Amino acid sequence: MKTILKSRKFPTIAGTLVANGKGLVLGEDCAKASAASEPELHVTGGHQSVAEQLFRYQVDVVQRSILFLDVMRQRADNMLAHEAAGMPPLLDFAHEVVLDARQFAVSVNYALLRILPSKDDGPTKVSPDHRPILVVDPRAGHGPGIGGFKRDSEVGMALADGRAVYFVVFFPEPRPEQTLADVHHTLRRFVAKVCELHDGVAPVLYGNCQGGWAVALLAADCEGTAGPVVMNGSPLSYWAGASDVNPMRLAGAFLGGAWLSHFTSDLGNGLFDGAWLVQNFESLNPAHSYFTKNYQLFSQVDTERERFLDFERWWSGYYFLSREEIKTIVENLFIGNQLEQGLMRICEHCVADLRRIRQPVVIFASSADNITPPHQALNWIPAVYPTTQALKDAGQRIVYLINGHVGHLGIFVSASVARHEHHAILQELGRLETLPPGLYQMVIDSADEAEGSRDATRVHYEERQVEDVHYAYPKQAFEKVRQVSEINESVYASWVSPWVRAGANPWGAAVQKWMHPMRVQRYALATALNPITASLAPWAAWVKDNRQPVEPGNAFLKAQAQAANSVADVLDNGRHLRDAMGETLFQTYFCQDVQDL
Repeated sequence: MKTILKSRKFPTIAGTLVANGKGLVLGEDCAKASAASEPELHVTGGHQSVAEQLFRYQVDVVQRSILFLDVMRQRADNMLAHEAAGMPPLLDFAHEVVLDARQFAVSVNYALLRILPSKDDGPTKVSPDHRPILVVDPRAGHGPGIGGFKRDSEVGMALADGRAVYFVVFFPEPRPEQTLADVHHTLRRFVAKVCELHDGVAPVLYGNCQGGWAVALLAADCEGTAGPVVMNGSPLSYWAGASDVNPMRLAGAFLGGAWLSHFTSDLGNGLFDGAWLVQNFESLNPAHSYFTKNYQLFSQVDTERERFLDFERWWSGYYFLSREEIKTIVENLFIGNQLEQGLMRICEHCVADLRRIRQPVVIFASSADNITPPHQALNWIPAVYPTTQALKDAGQRIVYLINGHVGHLGIFVSASVARHEHHAILQELGRLETLPPGLYQMVIDSADEAEGSRDATRVHYEERQVEDVHYAYPKQAFEKVRQVSEINESVYASWVSPWVRAGANPWGAAVQKWMHPMRVQRYALATALNPITASLAPWAAWVKDNRQPVEPGNAFLKAQAQAANSVADVLDNGRHLRDAMGETLFQTYFCQDVQDL
């Protein structure tokens, strides 16, 4: 199988798409997550002998180890405290509940919040010239809040722009037998409510990751009540990808299809644990997930503690989906790829058709994203509009912008991305609606930081052709995967599922939840559960008062960084080998006699 990446008039993607192996790097600046990072503590000192350097290094390592373990203890304590509090959304903004869908006749575990601006967030009065913003966070294992996780965020930028901001949140467990159609109809009510509160002005739908396809469905089904659509790192074309960029698209082939998520939900007494999804994300880049992230904390523990704990408050909170929801998502999206083909049935009388979206669409993707690469964010466009003329004849405007280096979560989490790309998107929303129909790439020229104003951001548009964003993939091979999945699911549902459901119960589901590896590796160090770690807090306090960081030029510190680089390289090489073997197996079993499109 041969994967084709077209680069004509698309240098941003083609030049960097397969060059970054750390696509899952998290935090504000991905470059800072390198294993080669050294402590930025500047300690003066004269020439030292090897013995003295070794002694100072040993003291520093012992102190850093105590501080590192104390951070891990604090992470575990934070996780259990968040769980005990009911896992509320981790928004860094005051808010009030507008609608609680748990009280609806057909109830779902969703609510609509209004963000309350403060003097620190910019204008406290909403500009009548701006559409309100409705942010939909991903429901892909974690809880809501990542779109407003910090002041410099999507929410923060929208408030600073003088916009009314609404946020869709969800609760840890779905309502009994909650379906994706129930959620969709609830979101329609939320959109209509925001429209009503603003005298008929339709809100901008702002979707993050899996929230992107949710807002795409809304835009196709809420004509007149929904404004422009912004999809950030959102997959709509699930079969697209490249062999060295997006190995997750092959997971359905190796797992036999959708039956496994059905089986897991049955074992969970009707609930699917989002921790499984998070574990899949972490396995994409084991070097970062299991070593580099922790090494960065260990090597810079004096300055990284708060940043690490803030992010882990969100990353360590796992939410559930209902059996019906996860089955619909896996069968129709991840394996069936029904959305871009106009075949996804929302409910009995409604089939999603992306051609019904008449509002301008903005697509923000990153060429360093190995979860939702630009292939999956953009390839639906030629599937829906085969030619540029077809797009123009439909009167549609689609704008995309590409970040060259940030990982998947950086699209939503990074403060620098919020100040740069998200500010530019919000700034340009009014202009987008005046563009002639067609496909455009948004290019952010600069932001004059010297002026101290975000308004200095300058943007221009370059017209593109639909053919430029078409990525070939073996469609017939993925059709085989879909067929195998349907057969396996039918057999499981008919002959195995009834027996598994008969043996499932709340007690067993609770045991599975708390024995999940993603939780165990965290709460094992909690003060309430581990008497050894209870002694870490006073030791860590003593270390902070008597900290003796080693000099940056210490030979042993440099050797430590080199050793860390070597470990990360070994894990990276193992990942590349694993992914290459997966591609080879996929070609062997599913791509025989199949030609790339």
